[in-house]
Amino acid sequence: MKRMIKIIALCLTLALPSLSFATIWTIDPDHSNVGFKVRHLMVSNVKGNFEKYAGTVDINDKDITKSKVDVSIDTNSISTNVKKRDDHLRSADFFDVAKYPTMTFISKKVAVAGKDKLKVTGDLTLHGVTRTVVLDVEGPSRESKDPWGNLRKGATATTKINRKDFGLVWNAALETGGVAVGEEINITLEIEMIKSQPKEVK
Repeated sequence: MKRMIKIIALCLTLALPSLSFATIWTIDPDHSNVGFKVRHLMVSNVKGNFEKYAGTVDINDKDITKSKVDVSIDTNSISTNVKKRDDHLRSADFFDVAKYPTMTFISKKVAVAGKDKLKVTGDLTLHGVTRTVVLDVEGPSRESKDPWGNLRKGATATTKINRKDFGLVWNAALETGGVAVGEEINITLEIEMIKSQPKEVK
């Protein structure tokens, strides 16, 4: 009888879905940067960043490809260090922050792309338009403990988007040919994360 009970218990255990653990990492905005650059007047690049954002990265501890990313960015916090230009970028000509106060990125797929490299595919919603974009990621780094006992990781992500794909179409023609603002936007994310808590995932 005891043998039969053990066999039944073993069968039930094998029938249960296998569980693993994902660790929630919260993006630390004080030690991160959401930056971009765009061609100006066909001669140089203008750089800027967003100063307010929040997000989490759920890193699956057994299978990195099952990890998830969820980030929200305050479009009103755009800064290029020139007030007149920033005000124009916030206007209806560009981000229209009164109507679209946030942009979001939610991952759909994570793939290994080499040693310490990932490709994270997700939906970027900007200016009321959602498009699939792919982030090339270096990291995440190994855990490091700060002087206050927090565990931290870091990662760098880059991608390129065409602003016209998101309805950001304003421009001005130049007498010498070309346009005032380039269409391609280079995005670089320097992310530092703080370990929060593990959660059980199927």
